[in-house]
Amino acid sequence: MRTARAMGYGCVAVHAPGEGDAPHARAADLAAEVPSYLDGATVIAAARATGAGMVHPGYGFLSENAGFARACAEAGLIFVGPSPEAIALMGDKGRAKDAAAAAGVPVLPGGGPAAAAAIGVPLMVKAAMGGGGKGMRLVTDLADLPEALDRAASEALKSFGDGSLIVEKALLNPRHVEVQVFGDRHGNVVHLGERDCSIQRRHQKVVEEAPSPAVDADLRERMGAAAVALARACGYVGAGTVEFLLEDGDFWFLEMNTRLQVEHPVTEAVTGLDLVDWQFRVARGEALPLRQEEIALTGHAIEVRLYAEDPANGFLPQSGRVLAWRPGAGLRSEDALEPGLAIGAGFDPMLAKLIARGETREAAREALAEGLARTELLGLRSNLSFLREVVDHPVFAGGQATTAFLTRDFTLTPRAADPALLALAVLIAAGAPAPRFGFSTGPAPRLTRLFDTGSGTTEVSLTLDGPTAILPDGRRITLESRNKTHARARIDGITRDLPYAQEGALLYLGDLSLTDITLAPAAARDEGGDGRVLAPMAGSVVQVLVAEDARVEKGQTLAVLEAMKMEHPLRAPVAGRVTVLTLTPGAQVRARQILIEITPEDS
Repeated sequence: MRTARAMGYGCVAVHAPGEGDAPHARAADLAAEVPSYLDGATVIAAARATGAGMVHPGYGFLSENAGFARACAEAGLIFVGPSPEAIALMGDKGRAKDAAAAAGVPVLPGGGPAAAAAIGVPLMVKAAMGGGGKGMRLVTDLADLPEALDRAASEALKSFGDGSLIVEKALLNPRHVEVQVFGDRHGNVVHLGERDCSIQRRHQKVVEEAPSPAVDADLRERMGAAAVALARACGYVGAGTVEFLLEDGDFWFLEMNTRLQVEHPVTEAVTGLDLVDWQFRVARGEALPLRQEEIALTGHAIEVRLYAEDPANGFLPQSGRVLAWRPGAGLRSEDALEPGLAIGAGFDPMLAKLIARGETREAAREALAEGLARTELLGLRSNLSFLREVVDHPVFAGGQATTAFLTRDFTLTPRAADPALLALAVLIAAGAPAPRFGFSTGPAPRLTRLFDTGSGTTEVSLTLDGPTAILPDGRRITLESRNKTHARARIDGITRDLPYAQEGALLYLGDLSLTDITLAPAAARDEGGDGRVLAPMAGSVVQVLVAEDARVEKGQTLAVLEAMKMEHPLRAPVAGRVTVLTLTPGAQVRARQILIEITPEDS
């Protein structure tokens, strides 16, 4: 919308029910409600009703839907993207591989699910018509193939409306390098360099950078030429990305995304171009603004994706309400976050993209590290601390990260909560700096609080000297003041300002995310025990695979939850008999709700 307005256009946003007050809807000149972001007919109806002439599909939902692009054209609307034929060809991963091979681009062995045995392991199960990491499963044992196919098909159907799958030979330690291409209606096709997107979790990108530290000028020319050849072969118009796997100097076609990429800002940062501006110009029939020889890469840019997920609990999706948000100084932030915004479980967990640029890769990395250290997000758990660790990791700093980085090279540092911050949390929970402590007086009064940290409970007990807490190591802590977003504390004579927010029993302080359960009933503090299965996050029930009184094995999948378009199996923690089952398909569950109880065999 920012680019459209700069080019003289007005903007209409569509929004799902209940999202009429969302930032993107308020930012537009007009906003229209649609039943679903996947309901193309109502999106087109909204465009016609509001007098829109073009439809920009963004980079999710209908952006790679050939039927939607065709319907826009039939309704007299300009679809800001490639032709329906190009979307259909490149959107079908099987046909896309055939087209790549015909254009002389190397491809990996693959085919339909029936080809799995012939291909052998390791292999990748992929949604034939999707992207963005949805509907993907790595299989290293053919015995796991049936469940991988089932889960991938279900995710693909929900995310893209098509559950068809392909399988292909998997490389376990490649780099994921993609080339940004652009075509126009006059036969011109160029590339704008490459991006390295190797750091991924669950096949979803976490860190992206341009240019790739693994690509020199010669390899860039070869990969760029291959990407342009494929785009030219399918008559491509608009912005697109040709993705490759790179290993030992060789590369293979992975897929083509027929849309703007989430990570396009890093390309903008090193080319000085506005890719959305190019999209609009091409859509209205103009020639590309630059020839290939006029496109230059300058400096380096790195982007990280801020997700609503909890690294301490297996990166499970999180929901909540944003209480405070401030991206670090010096970072380009692509977001629609604001205090008071509710983050539900119905959409992808990405909250923001944070981008840093420097004249060198190390300068960009240092700027990103500094910006992340100063970024504040309170109100729900996120992967912010995880991103800080990734950017500081020596393998990433050295430019050596592959797609195996997070599973082979990186270990999330388990960090014990800072006792000083826990002491401050106790003081805040008790009402400091205007205390309503309610403790008994005496020569050494004490104050105790019980907190749920999300991965367990912790009890904090303090000795008090007036309004000052004294830690066992002798440090003295006083909470001097607080407002809605920051707390000012004196810790052993040193004054600090800390991000702070509180909503009911929820308390956020620095990197701490706590729930005060001191006065909660015992059931609320129950961790579940060996035979209890608790909901790891808020979401909806997709499948229930067991019945009450059934005997189950340890590790057996009992049910499947969906949160933020990803499916999460619930597995039996012990072998035994199901004695309590409170799940039904379609039901909504809250985080840490007891869903299933199993009486262990040796009970």
